[in-house]
Amino acid sequence: MGTAVTAAHLPALGPPNRVSGSAPRIRRGPPYVRCLEHIGRIAVWQVDGSYVRKNLDEEFSNFGHHYSFSEIPRTEIWLDVEKVPDEQQFFIRHAMTERRLMARGMDYEAARSVAIAEERRMRVKSGDVRRVAPAHEPLDVTKVHERLWKALENGVHVWLVNGRLVRSCYDIDFTEGGHDYVYEFVPRDEVWIDDDIHDNENGFVLFHELHERNLMAKGMDYDAAHEDASRLERRYRNYPAELHEALANEGWE
Repeated sequence: MGTAVTAAHLPALGPPNRVSGSAPRIRRGPPYVRCLEHIGRIAVWQVDGSYVRKNLDEEFSNFGHHYSFSEIPRTEIWLDVEKVPDEQQFFIRHAMTERRLMARGMDYEAARSVAIAEERRMRVKSGDVRRVAPAHEPLDVTKVHERLWKALENGVHVWLVNGRLVRSCYDIDFTEGGHDYVYEFVPRDEVWIDDDIHDNENGFVLFHELHERNLMAKGMDYDAAHEDASRLERRYRNYPAELHEALANEGWE
């Protein structure tokens, strides 16, 4: 674990050297979808996150680079395909900043701290916070609710939420889903599923969050509950026919 630093403690990185014009048409097999642009010698690729999570690394989130996911080539940044591609600018800035610092020898936690600060400034400038908390008013958590997916018999309400607003206003690391036993800003007896997840992954993420929450409600600590939920999620991604029964066992009927 390194000591966290701020951008003020570092030499100026300078603006990214973006190559003008559209990205060249490069065709590759899975998980590649399309090349978005080149920034200097770094190629920014959209990838099929579902494929990556099933076949390479179940923990892959919204984006990554070689120093955060060794499966990613050194000169590439990967962005998961969003339903609505309205966070690409945040993810690219974060990944480029973090990758550049780690390539210079900074440890992950310190580089991540600087990248998060840079991303957060962009998100504030975008006006997202004002959407959830108008001037001089507290954050209104209900404004991130998109729609109620289901109310379970045990009193738990599963909500589809605006993932961009959750990341901008509450936790920049929010990815795929969460619940009240992990996030203090999630109201009691609520499970949140990011509305940016593609439909073919919703069930797996839902299972993970319900299973993890049920284990923690019985007293298991987060690390153990998360590991068990991840283990089973990996199984169901490979054997999706088992998912329906697994969800029913978690109270989803």
